[in-house]
Amino acid sequence: MATNKTFTMIKPDAVENGHIGAILEKINASGFRIVAMKLTHMTQHDAETFYAVHKERPFFGELVEFMTRGPIVAAILEKENAVEDFRALIGATNPVDAAEGTIRKLYASSVGENAVHGSDSDDNAAIESAFHFSGREMY
Repeated sequence: MATNKTFTMIKPDAVENGHIGAILEKINASGFRIVAMKLTHMTQHDAETFYAVHKERPFFGELVEFMTRGPIVAAILEKENAVEDFRALIGATNPVDAAEGTIRKLYASSVGENAVHGSDSDDNAAIESAFHFSGREMY
């Protein structure tokens, strides 16, 4: 059963390049309501834990290094069919393959520096949201 919440992060590359406002505007214009949001900086332990599913992949070290190099914006978004709709809004992981007008087509520079994270399932949205936010931080 689909839920109406998903999790996103505006990644260090997009924060460094000044795209927070533009990305949030696209999110709002697409009908999502922000129910939790914060600017934070992931530690190495945070990034290793968050991306543990990729631990055996060859890009894991690079991913952890990238995600800890600067601040991120973590957010929980609400909308009917949130996970699927947000995945469509952000576009393919590789910005070259992303559809025109998607966040990654507009703001990502590569597969590794792809501007935003979006949960890939309702279960992961709940897990990832709880990783970054306490219950009292969600509205």
